[in-house]
Amino acid sequence: MPQKTIGVGVIWNEQGQILIDRRLQTGVLGGLWEFPGGKIEPGETVEECIKREIWEELGIEIEVGKHLITIEHIYTHLHVTLIVHHCDYVSGTPQPLECDEVRWVTLAEIDEFPFPEANAQIIAALRQNV
Repeated sequence: MPQKTIGVGVIWNEQGQILIDRRLQTGVLGGLWEFPGGKIEPGETVEECIKREIWEELGIEIEVGKHLITIEHIYTHLHVTLIVHHCDYVSGTPQPLECDEVRWVTLAEIDEFPFPEANAQIIAALRQNV
C-alpha cells in the first residue's frame, strides 16, 4: 500500500475563521473538503512544505506556526501521515488554483462540510485547543 507524508495547514484569519478547500471532483476523495497542504518533498521541512503547498494551491502567503497534531490513517487505497500545523494568513486573496472552491469558515460551521475520514481527528484537536 502506498504511503504519503503530508504537511497540512490550519490557516486562521484575524476574524478567527479557518480556510478550507474542496478537492477536485476527479481526484481521490473528490468533492470532499480539506485543510490545505500536500506531500513533503525530499529535503524539505514540514514548515517549508506547508508554505509552498499553500502558495501553489491557493496563491496566498502564510506564516507556519506551532504543531497541532500528527495523524496516521489508513484508507483502503493509501496510508497517510498528516503533520498538521496552525498557520496565520498573511496576504493575498485565496484562489482555487488546484481545487474546486475555497471558503473561510468558523469552527462552529465546520460540521456543515464533508471531510475525508482522517480530518475528523484534526477537527477534534482544534475543538480541544480553543
